[in-house]
Amino acid sequence: MANTKTMPYKYDSSKPTLVLVNSFTTSSELYKGQYANKALTDTMNLLAIELLGHGKTRTKSENFTYWDTALMNLQVMEALGIKKAFVLGTSQGGWITVRMALLAPDKIEGIIPLGTSMDYESERTRNLGCWDGAAACTGPIDKWTTTSATPDFQPDEDFCNFLIDIGFGKDCEQALRDLWNKTIQGNYIGDEGRRRARMAAINLRERDGLHGRLFDVKCPVLWLHGTADVVYSVSNAQQEIKMFTNAVSAELITVAGGAHFLSASHPKEVDQALVDFVGKWKDKHV
Repeated sequence: MANTKTMPYKYDSSKPTLVLVNSFTTSSELYKGQYANKALTDTMNLLAIELLGHGKTRTKSENFTYWDTALMNLQVMEALGIKKAFVLGTSQGGWITVRMALLAPDKIEGIIPLGTSMDYESERTRNLGCWDGAAACTGPIDKWTTTSATPDFQPDEDFCNFLIDIGFGKDCEQALRDLWNKTIQGNYIGDEGRRRARMAAINLRERDGLHGRLFDVKCPVLWLHGTADVVYSVSNAQQEIKMFTNAVSAELITVAGGAHFLSASHPKEVDQALVDFVGKWKDKHV
């Protein structure tokens, strides 16, 4: 397995570490704003780890799950000599943060889910104003499932623009749209790219919910959610933050006008919350 991890600066063991987990079919590029924030990089190590099926991370197995990515992330930490860390995750990255905290409670100091859900793609979440994830994923999965070789494959612009619209907002700048069209299409190219994109979409559509496991999360939880998130609703977040009944702290902060990819749409608010949260809880829980 080849894993892609990025750090803007050399690891400093005297600082706390924040692992960053990206959203569906994006890459570590999602957190370039955080890498550029000196207030963050002066305060903590930033380590972005691209999920299985994402960016430049590769595995010989065509099938993998979110649990596999959570375990992989913990193995990356171990390989780098990082004994404990906070974890931030956007959308699918949010439920990776929980999985990491469940698998290695002695290594995770706190989790920061952004614009996410702790449920599977259920009728309950749709009734609370969340998207229909099963319907959104089924079209691409069906299109990308074939026994024929697809050497010329790349995700079409309709898929890329759909993801950009729901993540960054339909009114995002054209330069940002062009960047992510290029990034997504470049990450998923050829037959191997099609297979990775297909499995990433299957994972999103068919993941297991975490409601029954949230009691077992004991570390501090800071959930950040934008009021303009069109994928997962504030109403859902308000219900689910209350399910972390055994966490030392569980807080939901809503960000006015924040999009689904909240760290990109509202980096100032997210970054300040990170500085405050990490500063409060470093060396206190684990």
